[in-house]
Amino acid sequence: MSNSIRIRVPGTSANCGAGFDSLGLACSIHNDLELTLLEEERLAIEITGEGAENIPRDGRNIVWKSVQYLLEKAGEKEHFRGAVIRMENNVPLSRGLGSSATAIVSGLKAANVILGSPFNRQKLLQFATKIEGHPDNVAPALFGGFTVSTSSSARVDCFSFMPKLRMKLVVAVPDFSLSTRAARQVLPEKVTMKDAVYNIGRASMLVAALSHGSEQYVRGAFGDALHQPYRAKLIPGMFDVFRAARQAGAMGASLSGAGPCLIAYVSQRRHAEEAVGKAMQEAFQKHAVTAKILTLDLDTRGAHVVR
Repeated sequence: MSNSIRIRVPGTSANCGAGFDSLGLACSIHNDLELTLLEEERLAIEITGEGAENIPRDGRNIVWKSVQYLLEKAGEKEHFRGAVIRMENNVPLSRGLGSSATAIVSGLKAANVILGSPFNRQKLLQFATKIEGHPDNVAPALFGGFTVSTSSSARVDCFSFMPKLRMKLVVAVPDFSLSTRAARQVLPEKVTMKDAVYNIGRASMLVAALSHGSEQYVRGAFGDALHQPYRAKLIPGMFDVFRAARQAGAMGASLSGAGPCLIAYVSQRRHAEEAVGKAMQEAFQKHAVTAKILTLDLDTRGAHVVR
């Protein structure tokens, strides 16, 4: 058994409009982790790429915390007391593309593989959700594709599938960060029955339309009444960017996770991703926000070992 492994984990976009804390998808942008477990009590962390200067290189590091969580669950925490961790990050930090989920999943997955995979992916999902607090990012990071997740105090379930509608994901990445905590603090504790029904219908329609490849019904399924209206004040011009994306040919657009990234969903057969990206960028500029554009595909593999 080797004490070293390299893991690749996709970035993710959660909520997808109406599916607050339950829907998510994996994107073709990845973070890599190289983990070596040590028997001696020593921790060495190297970080390159996105957010490297802002990520702790000590016991506070979320990859290391996730590794320790897995070791404890496997009864190996006293055997492996240290690690060498090398992180290569492409996923922007604190932008709503699941950077924390990639860290959690990579740590759990890497430690699990080194130990001989005592836990299956379903169990890793339970662990990741326990650490993260909700499954909407960690589920697609683990499984890939488009995911629907449910959770309770006792169990987390995830259904992963590949939509029959082929899409490009056009992501506008603003030049400012937004913490998940700050984005959650603006949300109300209670919502009206009307708003709840609005979201249930659209989240259900989105899953059904993607499953059957219906562009017509996908177009009307990105509306939301539970979180985006409240978070709009944190992201200047958000609804104008959504509108610009649709006018340029996108099927719809939504806030990516807690933001501030905004993501537009473009049917691949329309070849409109370049026009959509330009329109989103220009709409942000009108609100004095500079944004770079990423054009991504749906990741199909989820977290996996890199040979």
